[in-house]
Amino acid sequence: MADYEHCTVEKDGHLLIVTMNRPNRMNALHPPANFELAKAFDDFAADPDLWVAIITGAGDRAFSAGNDLKWQAEGNKLEVPETGFAGLTARYDMPKPVIAAVNGVAMGGGFEIALAADLIIASDTATFALPEPKVGLAALAGGLHRLPRQIPVKQAMGMILTGRTVPAAEGQSLGFVNDVVPAGDLMETAKKWAAQIMACSPMSIRASKESVYQGLDEANLEKAVTGHYPAVGALFKSEDLIEGPMAFAEKRAPQWKGR
Repeated sequence: MADYEHCTVEKDGHLLIVTMNRPNRMNALHPPANFELAKAFDDFAADPDLWVAIITGAGDRAFSAGNDLKWQAEGNKLEVPETGFAGLTARYDMPKPVIAAVNGVAMGGGFEIALAADLIIASDTATFALPEPKVGLAALAGGLHRLPRQIPVKQAMGMILTGRTVPAAEGQSLGFVNDVVPAGDLMETAKKWAAQIMACSPMSIRASKESVYQGLDEANLEKAVTGHYPAVGALFKSEDLIEGPMAFAEKRAPQWKGR
């Protein structure tokens, strides 16, 4: 793996664990960190041996406090990679699942990173907010659009228009958090979710993810169901399509190829 200064990247079989590593700034991100994370997720997307990624934050205080406003206030130029904040918020073609393991504060851009993931697993100490209006900004890295697509609009507007902080348990009740666990169990739980995904065919998972997200953009159910999804075409040409039924018939665990 490449050497990074502002994040760490660890392979664990078919799993990639990416940790935002600026705990002295509550894992707030500046351009060098954003570009490193973009490179990490570029490599993840391109590596056929990596099937699922977990993104988390170093330390026990913060997942990410968002944009490093102190760095910006020092007169530094704000730059963001084409794939967005943390290399994720504007990455609309990620074919593989990404799990956010939220270990503390997820504010502003930090919450937007989590919303850009496919699943959010939160510690019971995690908190979420889009507080940008309190400092004269707006959550323009996807938060204003992802949140009301993931929970009821009135509930989303209640968070967006007040900038209020929501604890993990309420986030699960609202519907944007999948699971809440004690802080000490967070990474183990996120890995268990990843393991359940990796027990499935990677080709099936990619076809499912693409179908869901692109289908949600269609005007009606018929168009969503009958839409053209390249990952579905790839699934039907894959070795996994043969291996799955064969393993079922032979009463054994499938040996997925991911191709």
